[in-house]
Amino acid sequence: MMEENEEQPDDHQPLEKESERFRLHMVTWNVATADPPDDVASLLHLNSPKTPDLYVIGLQEVYSGPVRFVSDMIFDDPWSQLFISTLAPLNYIKVSSIRMQGLLLLFFSKLEHVPFIRDIQATYTRTGIFGYWGNKGGVSVRLSFYGHMLCFLNCHLAAHMKYANERMDEFEHIMDTQTFDCKKAPRIIDHRLVFWFGDLNFRIQDHGMHFVRSCINNQTYNLLWSHDQLIMLKKKKQLLQEFEEGPLDFQPTYKFDLNSDTYDSSGKKRKPAWTDRILWRVRPKSQPNDEQDENDVKEKKQQKEEEEYPLKVRQDLYTSNMEFRISDHKPVIGIFTLELTKMHQTPLVSLHAEGDWSADIDSIVLYNPLQPFPSSTWDWIGLYKVGFSSVSDYITYTWVKDDEVAFNNEMMQVFMGKEEIPVRGGECVLCYYSSNLRCIIGISEPFKVQESKVAVAEGLFPERISGLDRIARSEDF
Repeated sequence: MMEENEEQPDDHQPLEKESERFRLHMVTWNVATADPPDDVASLLHLNSPKTPDLYVIGLQEVYSGPVRFVSDMIFDDPWSQLFISTLAPLNYIKVSSIRMQGLLLLFFSKLEHVPFIRDIQATYTRTGIFGYWGNKGGVSVRLSFYGHMLCFLNCHLAAHMKYANERMDEFEHIMDTQTFDCKKAPRIIDHRLVFWFGDLNFRIQDHGMHFVRSCINNQTYNLLWSHDQLIMLKKKKQLLQEFEEGPLDFQPTYKFDLNSDTYDSSGKKRKPAWTDRILWRVRPKSQPNDEQDENDVKEKKQQKEEEEYPLKVRQDLYTSNMEFRISDHKPVIGIFTLELTKMHQTPLVSLHAEGDWSADIDSIVLYNPLQPFPSSTWDWIGLYKVGFSSVSDYITYTWVKDDEVAFNNEMMQVFMGKEEIPVRGGECVLCYYSSNLRCIIGISEPFKVQESKVAVAEGLFPERISGLDRIARSEDF
């Protein structure tokens, strides 16, 4: 097994590697402490014929009063619950999430990609009041997607017109200080692809209110771009020049009167601005270096990988959604196509349910490591209902090393006790969770758990309870 916790390309790859396309749907929204709406279908484009492979949702100013925040530490907050309950039935899994006060970042993937999303880590940086209170700052999720290192950074930066430089300082501080336990990409900037998004709070300066509103009414947004603070800073700051952003061909998303499409009509009459943004950075190609040192070796390895496994990003949509009125900000949507060559073609582990499964007998799981990986005695296999929402949404589990029996030279087996298998049965899958890689690395084909004949004969329904039984009963009504 590998000792290094670091992604390696699959062995025995075909000589000609074809690139594949993946659709990424991103949302950033300052929700201004509002409770979530009843329906987010239009935000997620659920009626679109093109279904995303990945959803990344970054929220700012999620309500974090003391009572709510304590309960949210134990249970998913209402916003997370809404997105999970919306996407889980469509076969999307919440792969990772992170919350820092009002900042929330959610990462969802189609089930088929989950075994190829590895080495998931999440962290945060406070930049609010003296750095102690998490009202401003950044939260990030980083991971390996088919071997390509991706990082998603959701920020809420300093407010007000005059603090453009402070916003830049905060961004640079977050980029400098966030680190990860990964030799290949220890910092945000080391990742192959970085998305930076959130309420970045940059404003439109110099132009007066009348001119700004006139441009908005006439949809001549391009007349405002040269005075957008972020676009202006891009001309001066090398780091910002490495980030790309689509044209701001939608009306500024801040600041609206609540429950309306009217810009701020209060006494303050704040000037509209594109505070809510989505940018991305593909790591620049390594530059040749005359001096032979450790960094040079790393750069050459990087360069070879970039040539062998190319990655391209195309933005297909960049817009706001005007129909939501619960906040003084409108949500911004970015849809991207990631074109990449997979470094991994097969999962690390294959597994399947052996024989008939029911609550009447102990059941057998067969699994087979397909490639070397850093296994651990803390690895486990979980039983999940088809349509499960996250890694923690298992019905029951068994430790990989518990009762392990050599089945043959390659295949291994473990047992799941009948006591935890749902008596009502249902469609299920098995997932192998790697403790070291912090992710699911193998998923079985769906299989049918049979209804318990003993429970039926003895009339035990509905007293016998398990996770799947509760779900089955609730779906009966």
